[in-house]
Parts: sequence; C-alpha cells; structure tokens
Amino acid sequence: MKQEYADIVHRCFRCGWCKLPTNYVDFNCPAYLKYRFETFASGGRMWLIRAWLDGDIETSERLGQILFSCVTCKNCVEACALPKIKDSLVDIFIAAREDLVEKGAVPPAVRDYLKAMSISGNPYKKPRDERSDWAKGLDLPEFTDQEYLFYVGDVGSYDELGMKMAREVGKLLRDTGLSIGILGSAEVSDGNDVKTLGEAGLASHLMQENIRVLRERGVRKIITLSPHGYNAMKNDYPSLGGRFEVYHYTQVLGLMVNDRVPKGTLDVKVTFHDPCYLGRWNREYWGPRFLLGSVPGVRLVEMDRNMQNALCCGGGGGNFYTDILGTGADSASQVRAREALDTGADILAVACPICHKMLDDAVKAEGLEGAIRVMDVAGVVNLSRG
Repeated sequence: MKQEYADIVHRCFRCGWCKLPTNYVDFNCPAYLKYRFETFASGGRMWLIRAWLDGDIETSERLGQILFSCVTCKNCVEACALPKIKDSLVDIFIAAREDLVEKGAVPPAVRDYLKAMSISGNPYKKPRDERSDWAKGLDLPEFTDQEYLFYVGDVGSYDELGMKMAREVGKLLRDTGLSIGILGSAEVSDGNDVKTLGEAGLASHLMQENIRVLRERGVRKIITLSPHGYNAMKNDYPSLGGRFEVYHYTQVLGLMVNDRVPKGTLDVKVTFHDPCYLGRWNREYWGPRFLLGSVPGVRLVEMDRNMQNALCCGGGGGNFYTDILGTGADSASQVRAREALDTGADILAVACPICHKMLDDAVKAEGLEGAIRVMDVAGVVNLSRG
C-alpha cells in the first residue's frame, strides 16, 4: 500500500457518519446495511486495515470478504467529516484489495472474475465477435470518421438487459441524426471494475489496449452507455495518454432530444435512481433528469435518498460480478426497490446497465413486478414515441 495511505489510515476515529446519508434518514452503506457489523462500514474497514498493516491480524478469508464487500459507492466520501482523509477512503480500500490480489488471497468469486477478464476479455467468457450482437438490425455504422463513438462496454454487449438498454440508447442516438459509429467486436473492456477489484496491472493493460484501438480509429469524442466506462475514460485514461471528450449518454441526449426527436405524451409517475459512478463519482445529477423531463406527461418524483445521498444498487466495486453482498431483504437493491415503490412511481428509471439488472432482479425478488417497472431513461423516451 502507498505510504501516503498507510500514514493516514489511523486517523479515522470511527464517528460512524460514513454509513449514513447527509440527511441521516437511514443507513446508506450497502455492506453495513446487509451485515450490520461495524467492520463492514468504512470506519471499521479503516481500523481493520490499520491492524492488518501493523501485523495485529493476519490475512484471512474473513478479511477478504470484508474488504471486497465495499461497493465503492463513495457515500462514505460524501459523509466523512475529516477533510484530509475523506477523499482517500475508497482509494485506500482499493489499495488494500491490490495488496490481497498480490498475495493471491482473494475470495473465489473475485478470482474467477479476474481470470475471465484475463482470458476472455469479458466477465461472461463469451467470444469477442459476439460484442456486436446488441446492434443487429439497428443500422448503426461501424466507426470510421464520425463525430462520436458510442461505446457500450461489457454489460451492454453481453447481458440480456444490458443489450436491451444499449439498443434503446443506440436507437435514440441514431434518430437524433447525430454522427455516431460503433466498434462492435473491436471494442475492449473499459477496465473500470477490474481496477476497483484491485487488479491494477490487468486494469492498466485493458485501458491501454482500449486507448490504442480508439487512437487507431481516430476517435475524439465518446458517448458511453455505462457510468463505469464513463468514469474510467474520463478520469483514468488521461494519465495513460488517452485524452478524449467523454460523455455519458444522458448528458448528450438531455441537451438535444427536445429539438431533434418528436415525442408523444405519457401519463406516468417516474422516480430516478442515481448511479454512483455518474453521481457521486462525477457529479452529474441533472442530465438524466433533463432527459426524463423532456417527455410530456412524465411526473418526476424523488426518493428520500437522491443525488449525493442516493443509496447504491449494490452492484458497484465489482459486486455485480462477484455477488459478495448477495441478495435478501436487507440487500441494497431490494431496499432501493421498496424505496422507489414508496414514492408511488409507476417507473423506476435508471441510467446504468448494472443498476438496471440489479434493480430489475430486486423488483422481482420483492414480488413488485405488477406495481413498478424498471426502465432505462432512453427507454422511457422511446416509450413516448410509440
């Protein structure tokens, strides 16, 4: 672990604010919400890491479970009262994971994910030439010299709901008349979740390979489907020489869909779930809301926990792939589904393929399929178009 992190890890005095939103309405740390042990909250992890670095506790399966249960949602960064350490909290947890990866002491689910990424280049162990299947029939051209590249990433390429979301966004981008192209089977994983799971070397390799492909194609502007890919390309790629203009799809469509796409009227109440890697990681809260607000008849209602106080779906930090937090009534995704239902909304809107899958599964697990529907923001716009 970097010395700068080792030097500050002892400064946490476990006030406990890290597991609460800033309006204190409920617990907002998904791992603490599930297990209710202090060691699963950020303050407890800091003390545990300190004891581990000092040699007071040994590397163990339990330590691995606790460290890899963090979903890197940054609620703790938002809530922490100590300005000199709060911005480093999640970086410290990722650094501790890197140390466990180097020791080969990771949970089996993490090991399997990293192995799949290393061998297959995607967590689904599917052939690379299937990456373009989501776009079949959409008439989206391969990227040559268009103004924008539409990058969909692993979940948008291979997961059933992710592919559906990629098609909804691709269709809307196409219909705006925007100059866009896709990479299809030439796409490379963005590396964001590999990095958060502590495999820094593999993450750097994937990111540099992606940068090479993007440069060879002459890409300058990128629209991402996933906030995870958006975060990596915006914040990690520049230090590796990859400097691009990067946008999340809601940022682009929110500005132009009013003028370019005719829409009908819906009579629905919608609540929006903020993705952590778009919101707390990158401070984008309004793009998705502008896009939803562009649809006549949509009545946007907010959950008690929204924007910087939003409860994570539980899929961040690689948990979508490893499922270390698991399911159950106290899982973040099921708590979030009930919170969305309490608003009286007909639709729970999402802007991330990982959130889409996590919350769709949670609605089914709660038996709420007839009461509320999970849809991506572009899907809501397309619904109004008939």
